[in-house]
Amino acid sequence: MQSRNLKEKYIKEVVPAMIKKFGFKSNMAVPKIKKVTVNVGIGSKSLKDSKIHEAISSDLAIITGQKPVPTKARRAIAGFKVREGMIVGLKTTLRGKKMFDFLSRLIDSAIPRIRDFRGIELKSVDQDGNLNIGIKEHIIFLEISPEKVKSIFGLEVNITTDAKNREQALELFNLLGFPIKYGKKI
Repeated sequence: MQSRNLKEKYIKEVVPAMIKKFGFKSNMAVPKIKKVTVNVGIGSKSLKDSKIHEAISSDLAIITGQKPVPTKARRAIAGFKVREGMIVGLKTTLRGKKMFDFLSRLIDSAIPRIRDFRGIELKSVDQDGNLNIGIKEHIIFLEISPEKVKSIFGLEVNITTDAKNREQALELFNLLGFPIKYGKKI
């Protein structure tokens, strides 16, 4: 599959289409994608086995192209056997070239490999114009070899925009090529 330059597509196709539809006075007023955050909750898995923690960390680094940062619990929750300061997840924040490379791989190769995928739900875009995608299996990314995986984990991708409202964000994602499901078509 041929990789495309998402930033180039944004500049040449998306900006003019958004100006035409919403009547922006300047290219700078058109909504942009600010950052992409990829989160993985590891919870009690890493407490019992440090090899699993290292495997998840290395797989996330391969997927995003950036070393993940551990996230710690802010407070203790006895029901979940979590103590304050305990590492409960990993995250990476992507900006610039790495962000566009990751989004291009996500749209072109990873999302089509999701089992029984019918499109991204409209409710995944919040009122501030941010898109949240939950992925159940990280092996949908081509960089990960399923034979070498020790444990399959899920991850969450948060795409943050500077759109003023949900309608602008939906149009931005649609023009960029995200497979958003718009309900039943008659």
